Amino acid sequence: MSLTVSFKGGTKFDIASGTHQVVTDQPIEDGGTDEGMGPVELFIGSLAGCVGYFVARYCARHAISAEGFTIEADWSMAEQPHRVGSVEMRLRLPATLTPTQQERLLKVAHGCTVHQSLAVPPTVAIALITTDQS
Repeated sequence: MSLTVSFKGGTKFDIASGTHQVVTDQPIEDGGTDEGMGPVELFIGSLAGCVGYFVARYCARHAISAEGFTIEADWSMAEQPHRVGSVEMRLRLPATLTPTQQERLLKVAHGCTVHQSLAVPPTVAIALITTDQS
């Protein structure tokens, strides 16, 4: 699996994966043009989107309506190192669930791939390849 991130000037980057493309930028107050979500917003959105996918699949398997389902996500930053320090998500599912269903749904939400990738972090290798031929 792979994707490509291309610098588009200023603080803007295009992220391409297969036939899909996402623009990331920074807010105006941080020197950007605010033409897309910042990378941290995209990160939190990815986490919430993954949780949403897992919850919606649970609902579909158990004939629970996911109509009107939303997720609200808040996060705060931490330092040393500079990073997202905490994330809180509120799953708003306008359906009546038994206590057992609620427990199982939350277990499924915690099992989403992005959340598990944070709980058991992947190794990250960063290599520099220069193409300057001078």
